[in-house]
Amino acid sequence: MVNEKVYFPNLNGLRFIAAAMVIVHHIEQLKSLVNLDSYWEKIQSIFIIGKQGVVLFFVLSGFLITYLLLSEEKNFKVFNIRKFYIRRILRIWPLYFLIIILSFFVLPNIDFFILPDYGKDVIYDNITLKLFLYAIFFPNLVNAYWGIIPYASQTWSIGTEEQFYLIWPLLLKWIKKYRIVLMVLIVVVYAIINQFFVSSYSDNIPFKIILEPFWTTFRIDCMAIGGLFAILLFKENKYILNKFLFYIVIVIAIVLLIKGIYFPYYIHSVLYATLFGIIIVNFAANKKIKISLENRLLNYLGSISYGLYMYHPIGIIISIVIAKSLNFPSNWIIYPLSFSITILMAGLSYKYFESFFLKFKPKFSIIKSGIV
Repeated sequence: MVNEKVYFPNLNGLRFIAAAMVIVHHIEQLKSLVNLDSYWEKIQSIFIIGKQGVVLFFVLSGFLITYLLLSEEKNFKVFNIRKFYIRRILRIWPLYFLIIILSFFVLPNIDFFILPDYGKDVIYDNITLKLFLYAIFFPNLVNAYWGIIPYASQTWSIGTEEQFYLIWPLLLKWIKKYRIVLMVLIVVVYAIINQFFVSSYSDNIPFKIILEPFWTTFRIDCMAIGGLFAILLFKENKYILNKFLFYIVIVIAIVLLIKGIYFPYYIHSVLYATLFGIIIVNFAANKKIKISLENRLLNYLGSISYGLYMYHPIGIIISIVIAKSLNFPSNWIIYPLSFSITILMAGLSYKYFESFFLKFKPKFSIIKSGIV
């Protein structure tokens, strides 16, 4: 029996914005890789927006998943961890493994998609170990040791989210009374360990070559910040829903991103994640704000944002090749084509591939939700 439906307005729009930030980042990166004139080394914000787009995804995940689990616990006194895992598998695994198959076994055999210095010899080097790490959701380690795998390197963040999903319901189940303290503690401990790994004090610890790249991409701190705002909202904390704070934070975040401001040490990601958390919770639950991302177009683009994120390197390369074949490799061609082709691929994938698996999700959903 389902007693409650969880739906937050505007968050699909934020999902699309996060995906768009990553797409812009990678358009310029891939233009540079194929020797086109690029803003990659000219504009600092290009570096910032892609990474912070992923941070926005992480904070959204922490917020949505935590709130959904808390709602299930409220209605049924406990949340069903097995069904939680099944829901995440149905949403994440099919497209994740399709991208891995395409990146290793299909696209490297099509000349159109082969990138400079990334031929089959590079991709297939240590292929067994690479595929094993992808299969157990550690693509971040593949990136760290062997460099990018074209069209699959973006999956590092999917691996991070899967690691988060694995432990998150267990943490919330074991710790109930001090969950706010838990969220803050995760952020603090992550920062301490992160600084330890990047310092010389960690040079002699066993397996540092494995532990450091894993830890620096295991952004459970950003997800914990999202979880913190979910818990505060669930407890009806009145201070987090403030329209003036929301508007100030929106302006600050936009200015920082446009300027490409990078803060030293660990404060960088924590600051952006906190700003995003304030934006998310107010977009989701503050009825006094006048900005709305709730419309059919953004809702649709947000609903296919997972596909946008996963397919966009393919869409970008197709667009670049088309633009070069027209002897007009301009941003006026590459950007509209990249977004259009990526949206087309993600939409078709959602309708004809991902939806086949998603139709089974309601069988394992305790609480109705707009969380996909």
